[in-house]
Amino acid sequence: MALDVTGKIILLLPETSGQSKAGKPWVKQEFVLETQEQYPRKICIGLMGDKVQELKKYGVGMEVKVSLNIESREYNGKWYTNVNGWKIEALGNAPSYSNQAPETTFHADPEPQFTPDSTTDDLPF
Repeated sequence: MALDVTGKIILLLPETSGQSKAGKPWVKQEFVLETQEQYPRKICIGLMGDKVQELKKYGVGMEVKVSLNIESREYNGKWYTNVNGWKIEALGNAPSYSNQAPETTFHADPEPQFTPDSTTDDLPF
């Protein structure tokens, strides 16, 4: 089953990696998306392989559209469901986001200089 879901990223979970039984390395990262409906829902979505690198463009608070597959499997009489994303894109004209803290420089305006013998009054009342 394939579908698209839109919402805001509210949490990025840590990246995990390992090695398959065949000896191939794998990497996975999950994130939580909150839908923007009357009754918002939270969905934990997993990305695998090169899609993990793509997720690094986005950060908490960004609105995105995710194409995903939902899959369930049985193990020892219990059923487990995975929500796997295969495409993620920013909504609208939202800029991509870096997970690194932005470097910002704050420049304060110099404080105005007032003198007690000033004869001009520029207040409108």
